[in-house]
Amino acid sequence: MNPLPLTTFPVSAAPRLTDSHGRVIHDLRVSITDRCNYKCVYCRDGESGSQYPELGIDEYLRLIRAFVSLGITKVRLTGGEPLLRRGLLELVQELASMQTLEGRQLDLALTTNGHLLDKLAAPLKAAGLNRVTVSMDAVDPETFERITRVPGSFKAVLGGVRAALAAGLTPLNINCVLLRGFNDSQIEGFARFAREEGVVVRFIEFMPLEEGRLWSPEIVVPLAEIIERIDRVLPLVELPARDAGETARRYGFADGVGEIGIIAPVSQAFCGACSRVRLTSDGKIRTCLFSQVEHDLYGRLRAGAGDAELRAYIAHTVQGKEARHHIGEPGFLKPSRSMVHIGG
Repeated sequence: MNPLPLTTFPVSAAPRLTDSHGRVIHDLRVSITDRCNYKCVYCRDGESGSQYPELGIDEYLRLIRAFVSLGITKVRLTGGEPLLRRGLLELVQELASMQTLEGRQLDLALTTNGHLLDKLAAPLKAAGLNRVTVSMDAVDPETFERITRVPGSFKAVLGGVRAALAAGLTPLNINCVLLRGFNDSQIEGFARFAREEGVVVRFIEFMPLEEGRLWSPEIVVPLAEIIERIDRVLPLVELPARDAGETARRYGFADGVGEIGIIAPVSQAFCGACSRVRLTSDGKIRTCLFSQVEHDLYGRLRAGAGDAELRAYIAHTVQGKEARHHIGEPGFLKPSRSMVHIGG
């Protein structure tokens, strides 16, 4: 990426964040910790822990405000495991009070492994959180705990899911990363789970974002196979996308009871409609999950940058957003951080 002078992209001339490919960026993912209480086999090597510092809650708020002032309408808090973060409820409360450029309430969501959600669902809703996504990679307890490597984790997560539903953090998405030979036996069970629990299960093709060297094309369970297997036992109908930047292909059950989604970045990449950018727990902007370069927004804040300078730096950085990822192509390089250290 060839850096350009910040003055090339004056904020006053570009009130909406756009990149050089004409995509409007309105979705910000903010990691507030890279700590996690799970050691999922497709994510962690089981040895490494936190590798990056966390900012103060006030610092996250100032950086997020800069993004929102440029047209961000959706903020998702991620980790690591964000429920581990002290000050989370205060952060959510402050974010819930922010307004978009259109004068609407910020669309505020959170992604969690659900282990601590049972006790926090109601307080998060009261603080102003709109909805949650729970990462849950099996509906069979034994398989689930073999993946997380944490005894008792299935019961805790199921309790968290039900607490979130009771608190009104809906629609509630369940994200399941599928790996052939690990949990692909769970596909049909998850389809039934979606109908029985009133959640939207979203299957995710496994991407090369793990700490170790597990990923290979053979482990990926592609969209077409998932659809074929579910449709065989519970007929599906495709549903229209809610917006152009939506990552999941949506399917409803033919009898009208329930919905699933499939996020297929490997077999059917959706980069052309990407509307998101990420902020890591230590304040770096990542314009793509697979970026090889990070942009130190917090470093500018720490050096005394004013709000106008922060906005200019964000606008400049987003202009250089990558056109697409290159998974599976010759010369592909894994990103400089694994998923747990980037933010989901």
